[in-house]
Amino acid sequence: MSRVRRVVITGASSGIGAATAIAFAQDGGAVVLAARGEAGLADIAAKCRAAGGTAHVRVVDATDAGAVANLAAEAADLLGGIDLWFSCVGVGVVGRYEDVPIADHRRVIETNLISHLNDVHAVLPIFLAQDRGIWVNMISVGGFVATPYAAAYAASKFGLRGFSEALRGELSKKPHIHVCDVYPTFVDTPGVDHAGNYTGARLTLPPGALAPETVARAVVRLARRPRNTTAVGAPAIALKLSQFVIPNLSAAVMSGFMDNWSDKAPPGEDGVGALFDPPATASGTDGGRRSPEQRRAAGLAFGATALMAAGAAALLWRRDR
Repeated sequence: MSRVRRVVITGASSGIGAATAIAFAQDGGAVVLAARGEAGLADIAAKCRAAGGTAHVRVVDATDAGAVANLAAEAADLLGGIDLWFSCVGVGVVGRYEDVPIADHRRVIETNLISHLNDVHAVLPIFLAQDRGIWVNMISVGGFVATPYAAAYAASKFGLRGFSEALRGELSKKPHIHVCDVYPTFVDTPGVDHAGNYTGARLTLPPGALAPETVARAVVRLARRPRNTTAVGAPAIALKLSQFVIPNLSAAVMSGFMDNWSDKAPPGEDGVGALFDPPATASGTDGGRRSPEQRRAAGLAFGATALMAAGAAALLWRRDR
């Protein structure tokens, strides 16, 4: 495929979306940045220009289908077409399901799932008219492994995985239009600070969280060599195997861990975070929670997960025999 130069990113004002915008700019791309937060967009646009790319900013709430349709039309006119659209809008709320207001659960579904559907509905006619294009769907390992204390998040991510699979089926006779799913493990972004929280504890990340730039590089690689599934931070086969073999065990273990964590973690302030309103100031790409020791721990932790899944599969196979 020819070099991708015309890129649209929703959720581009911070975290992975922002890091990916900068990565494409460093590669000489022209990027349209869209998100709710004007301050964050202005900050990342300046960094894209400093990196050598062209950046255009549009303030858009991706849960508004009409606004996203206008964004797609404007971007295609501005860039002369769209080579790649990266749907990276995402929010979260942490807490036991019954403790989180239903309005917050609904907002997570609207933001994480419906916004991505809106993106595709807007850009797909452009891809079909061009007979080429790449849609990158940011999902997370939460699309394979359920996340207790984040039930609506899990529902949205499982939904995104099913949506991509259905869409790929519809586009199977269009070999130059690609649907690419990205499944990172925990990523150190400002998203943790933006999340809604109903645990009574201060939110943290586990050891081994990835840098957002690591995920951004994976997305840029997809622009040159599209593939259906890209796992970042854990082998894709381990994710699929664990979901097939021990889907309920992993969720039960995580639930127990979260129960213990919420009892022992430092106290924090409950609230809606940035679920309904964008941050007033720029957040940047990085959450600032990583250390070299945590990065080394990542490989060990997810290697162990893969071995556990494989071992469980072998035991179940022998039992069935």
